[in-house]
Amino acid sequence: MSDLTNKKIALLKGGPGSERKVSLKTAESVAEALRSKGAEVVEVDVTGPDFEVPADTYIAMNLIHGTFGEDGQLQAILEERGIRYTGAGVESSRIAFDKLLSKERFIAAGAPTPRSQTYLLDGSQPLEIGFPLVVKPPREGSSVGVHICHHQTEFDAAVADAKKFGKDTLIEDYVAGKELTVGILGGQVLPIIHIEPVEGFYDINNKYPWMSGTGKTNYNCPADLSPEVTKAVQDAALKAFQSCGTEVYGRVDVMLRDSDQAPFVLEINTIPGMTSSSLLPKAAKAVGIEFPDLCEKIIELSLAARG
Repeated sequence: MSDLTNKKIALLKGGPGSERKVSLKTAESVAEALRSKGAEVVEVDVTGPDFEVPADTYIAMNLIHGTFGEDGQLQAILEERGIRYTGAGVESSRIAFDKLLSKERFIAAGAPTPRSQTYLLDGSQPLEIGFPLVVKPPREGSSVGVHICHHQTEFDAAVADAKKFGKDTLIEDYVAGKELTVGILGGQVLPIIHIEPVEGFYDINNKYPWMSGTGKTNYNCPADLSPEVTKAVQDAALKAFQSCGTEVYGRVDVMLRDSDQAPFVLEINTIPGMTSSSLLPKAAKAVGIEFPDLCEKIIELSLAARG
């Protein structure tokens, strides 16, 4: 591990997107962890491209989820300024964040993923996916705007909601089964977490109950799966992660179909949450990596990736 004593680390937090509150919460946890390692932490609240990073910053830790922080825009600005930063690079961030582009990569690499179509919201094309189906904005995170639809009325409402996010949306086959997530740290695939919302699916309320005062989720890590299924899920996650060229770390969301235990990759999170209820820290802890060490490891891997 690298020594962070007296190193100035800029925590880039907030962001202009819909996940701003989550990012601010993440920054609280990471700031405390890095200070415990002796680092000099400077918190930078980012609301757009005009943010200031101290000139003598050792590395910028990107903690901005969703739009601007996770889609390659922030990474491009930091590279233009010659500032080293954590996590995935410009192009891999752009691809992984866009569910349409990343799905193309999954399919090309042979990573299993639900059947889907890109659906124009002006109603100019037929719906090719049968019910039940999932409607999700292609360029949002934390399950923002995601709807599971069992009939036309629910679908019409989901399409109306999707218009807040753009001109098209991603429609997928609904996979009935277990919600799993797989953390990846460097080349290490971490233990699988089984996510069990008490009600509904793993939407933003169940992910971050502290935000809404509602939602509750149980987590099982490592997931109670057979060795064969565990390997299939981890292999699918790593294949998807690599197909987008993702560097350093991330989290891959996977559905495990009840009928035949087949895994289906949903998406890659290149800036996964690092709050007290977040999943990557849970998976790291399961292999003996405590939270401050996880933060330090992400910095170490990022410096190696950036050169």
